Amino acid sequence: MYALLKKEILTFFSSITGYLVIIVFLTVIGLYMWVFAGEMNIFNLGYSSIDTLFGIAPWVFLFLVPAVTMRLFAEEKRTGTLETLLTKPLTDFQIVFAKYLSGLTLVLLALLPTLIYFISVQFFLSPQNMDIGGTIGSYIGLFFLAAIYVSIGVFASSITNNQIVAFVLGMAISFFFYIGFEYISNLAVVGKFSVIIDYLGINMHYNSISRGVIDSRDIIYFVSVISVFLLLTKYILEKRKY
Repeated sequence: MYALLKKEILTFFSSITGYLVIIVFLTVIGLYMWVFAGEMNIFNLGYSSIDTLFGIAPWVFLFLVPAVTMRLFAEEKRTGTLETLLTKPLTDFQIVFAKYLSGLTLVLLALLPTLIYFISVQFFLSPQNMDIGGTIGSYIGLFFLAAIYVSIGVFASSITNNQIVAFVLGMAISFFFYIGFEYISNLAVVGKFSVIIDYLGINMHYNSISRGVIDSRDIIYFVSVISVFLLLTKYILEKRKY
């Protein structure tokens, strides 16, 4: 499994995709935090915080994560190498998990340089006002958010041999899980089920962790959703054998 994981990561960085993901992510976040005028600009917040990062990143990830994951299985199907991969001495879940970890690794590599923003604010812009606990919680929340997006992207890539279709499906499903359930819960017709429906969405749990309070219910939610999409991907692979 390690060999497959290493191969996938090296494949990312043997083309422009890996570098482009990191550059685009950091550029967009950096522009909103430091350059563009408005309420998201760090100099206009009135206090030391990198909340702009945690507010924008989920939306940027909606595009970048599917761009990372769209090729993971779709390209293997298109080129006919998936059948060869399935004959390797690996279980279906090991293959899925290796693909998943490779996508997650690239997203985390894009997230890692944002610590520079944190350090900049902490040491140069009124560090006494910095909510360290909230910031750490927000990073944890962003990690789990990325982890869910990657699991959705891997699933989307497994059901088609077209990378563009995988990209659109991954983005659409991620968007629905991030904000769709919240919109549905606000509809009058759902009535007393609004709380349950809202609980199914990512945004509620992401906001909860971002406050700096690590609730086991939020962790269970993230792990459960990730597991469901990875198991669905495994099911798609098993179906392909018959």
